[in-house]
Amino acid sequence: MWELLQAIVLGTIQGLTEFLPISSSAHLRIYPEIFGWEDPGAAFTAVVQIGTEVAVLVYFRHDIWRIGSTWVRSLFRPELRGHLDARMGWFIIVGSLPIVILGIALKDTIESGFRNLWIVATMLIVMGLVLGLADRFGAHRKEIKDLTLRDGVLMGLAQAMALIPGVSRSGATLSMGRALGYQREAATRYAFLLAIPAVVGAGIFQLKEIPGGDNPYGWTPTIVATVVSFIVGYAAIAWLLRYVSTRSYTPFVLYRVVLGGATMILLGAGVLSAT
Repeated sequence: MWELLQAIVLGTIQGLTEFLPISSSAHLRIYPEIFGWEDPGAAFTAVVQIGTEVAVLVYFRHDIWRIGSTWVRSLFRPELRGHLDARMGWFIIVGSLPIVILGIALKDTIESGFRNLWIVATMLIVMGLVLGLADRFGAHRKEIKDLTLRDGVLMGLAQAMALIPGVSRSGATLSMGRALGYQREAATRYAFLLAIPAVVGAGIFQLKEIPGGDNPYGWTPTIVATVVSFIVGYAAIAWLLRYVSTRSYTPFVLYRVVLGGATMILLGAGVLSAT
């Protein structure tokens, strides 16, 4: 029963933080340490993230169907290849390659070295400041229809940085999007769509690690956490899209800096263990 309660808490944390630019993987690393729980590990984190990506699939189902169907038809109908949805399909595929390639190449480091809390706290602060600067000084004129292959790949490269807990998949992608001049809502929508292949692929890849490996939880708690993350994540998507249409990322930047700084203080005081 205690493991199920932990799973509900961790699923809630995942659902609340996956789409906000504050790093869900950092929260799943820091808060269990604060609560005195075991590190849930990279495998648990990857699988639970499937729940939030299913929320994306449901929320953007019409967009995903339109993009997917147009992309497939464009393979056989040249006149469709210039259509935004066909191009978006290619942007998502090509933009996902960096995180897939690096995720496989750095698998052992991701599961061990990158989870050091000093690294996590540093990335929270540094990438929070990067997000704030990009949001403040970017041109912010481009819409989703203005997306190019170059920009899609650059945002994909930024997303790959999220292999380090503390960076934030959405935060890194949004930072690059804003730096390239995209409006908040446009950058947010592309960040959500771009994350689908990477997160679902990583979750499926890590399924074999659930009964053992670095995962202290079994199948039942992991499934419970995944379901909870879906429910909470769906609500978070709707809220974030409304929020970013009118407001800046400043509250998220401040939160990241405070959380990163507090984590460093607790590490320095010996309250938290870095590994």
